[in-house]
Amino acid sequence: MFENILLPVDPAHDESWKQAVPLALRCAAGEGKIHLLGIVHDVGGPLVANYLPENYVQHAMEHVKSELEALAEKELSEAKSVEVHVAVGHVAETILRIAESLSADLIVMASHPPNELRTLLVGSQADKVVRHSPIPVLVAR
Repeated sequence: MFENILLPVDPAHDESWKQAVPLALRCAAGEGKIHLLGIVHDVGGPLVANYLPENYVQHAMEHVKSELEALAEKELSEAKSVEVHVAVGHVAETILRIAESLSADLIVMASHPPNELRTLLVGSQADKVVRHSPIPVLVAR
């Protein structure tokens, strides 16, 4: 069905992947590659970075990668091919950037239950991806 599916998740929060994983597997139809993406939030530049432990981002990326590998082994074992990616940045922008770099033909992601105040102030990440993506986005609720 789809050849390159981007599946952005936060392995620490089940709601970011519980609904999306089965959809990604169905869309791959046993033939497509699923690109599992974890994002380490951008710490905001050198001013903030000065207050973080040395190599904070590198350690965070390694931690996310090991969590994604465990998630892939447990939840995506029936997929033909799974590749794990970890990137640093703002969530929506990073999803769109990685989708383009991987030539993804579909993004499958979960939409967290809405927090009305937060959504009013910053908008949902899924909404930002849907509005700006040049490829189809399947949002699981």
